[in-house]
Amino acid sequence: MESLLALAHTHAMAISAWILILAYVFIATEKIPKVTVALVGGSITLLLGLLSQNKTLAAGGLDPHYFINYVDFNVIFLLVSMMIIVNIATKSGMFNWLANEMLKATKGHPKLILFSLAIFTAVVSAFLDNVTTVILIMPVTFVIAEKLDINPIPFLITEFVASNIGGTATLIGDPPNIIIGSAAGFSFMDFVNELTGIVAVILLVVTGLMLFIYRKQMVATPERMAEIAKLDNSNTITDKNLMIRSLIVLFLVILGFVTHDITHIQTCVCAMAGASFLLLFEKPTKILESVEWTTIFFFIGLFIIIGGLEASGGIAVMAKWLLEVTHGCETATAMVILWGSGILSGIIDNIPYTATMAPMIATIQSQMGADYAFPLWWCLSLGACLGGNMTIIGAAANVIVTEAAGAKGHKIEFMKYLKYGILVTFVSLALSSIYIYLRFLMK
Repeated sequence: MESLLALAHTHAMAISAWILILAYVFIATEKIPKVTVALVGGSITLLLGLLSQNKTLAAGGLDPHYFINYVDFNVIFLLVSMMIIVNIATKSGMFNWLANEMLKATKGHPKLILFSLAIFTAVVSAFLDNVTTVILIMPVTFVIAEKLDINPIPFLITEFVASNIGGTATLIGDPPNIIIGSAAGFSFMDFVNELTGIVAVILLVVTGLMLFIYRKQMVATPERMAEIAKLDNSNTITDKNLMIRSLIVLFLVILGFVTHDITHIQTCVCAMAGASFLLLFEKPTKILESVEWTTIFFFIGLFIIIGGLEASGGIAVMAKWLLEVTHGCETATAMVILWGSGILSGIIDNIPYTATMAPMIATIQSQMGADYAFPLWWCLSLGACLGGNMTIIGAAANVIVTEAAGAKGHKIEFMKYLKYGILVTFVSLALSSIYIYLRFLMK
């Protein structure tokens, strides 16, 4: 055993890199659940001694390579807390009520409905996770399509595309942004200030593109449209007291996010306080069952795997290679990160990709300075989040919607969507490139 550990220590960088590569392969092929892959990889990293299992060194003092140091608990607690808040708030029916009111305002016009669903999904996705948002809006979508007697697929595709775009706008909208915010030390308002504007532009352009693509399917009879206009929304709110509590907590939590630069209270602490208060009125066991623990443990295992590569110096080598390829040119480095992230995130899960890239950009920042690295963080965010629209496996929301549509007899074919996905992603990244250059790189 000692000889194996000595060998692993000697070739730590190569071994940790192979653990990460193999984890990527198994995550991409989906033959084994990704949480299992991450935990197995994390276990191997610890068993081979690539990270320390002990908090203190034998000679005394704290071990900098202690594996817990590499698990970002800001990310973990923010995710868990927001899941709790959203799960409790959803029980009141307030999100469905809001969706129904929006649809009634469209008077049943299919094109207005598609546009409204896109805007609604994007805005909600900026504050709730994408999967929760599409799960909330899908039942309403199927009812609308049935009443209008039209194909629900254009609406469903537009929804998961909009959810990925909207989630890019804020710190809590998409898991990659939570990772980036924690690694770079960005606040909620940093994301709002730097990304919300370009995300709004991308959303409007892409929604217009979807309306053009599906224009021939957006037709319904006046009688069918009248049914939507008269939609009964009186019994959608199932628990008024819960709705009021949830709205107050959501408002205060988001206020905490917005005022971080003044209060210096971490986003995870604001979210944890809100979740804790709501749990006072619930049965915690029941609520905690609905938390996506597979996602949480996936993050933990992944942080350990990437920690092994970081501790071995592998992340520093990646950063050096990128700077050598781009000859240290900030514009070239930014565009490589933006487009590389966009393309790769359409093929592989954007969470492990972002978790790998964040320490690399942090290393570049330590070498080249904060001003040089500042636009790189936003390139990573835009690329990783928007790239999820390229394929139907590019983001969790895409998969959820595709599976739900298939179960209802409306199959969304991989190759058929791909031609639209590539177009949407290209347009999104092109607009992002122009924004990044004009906002940060034009001297």
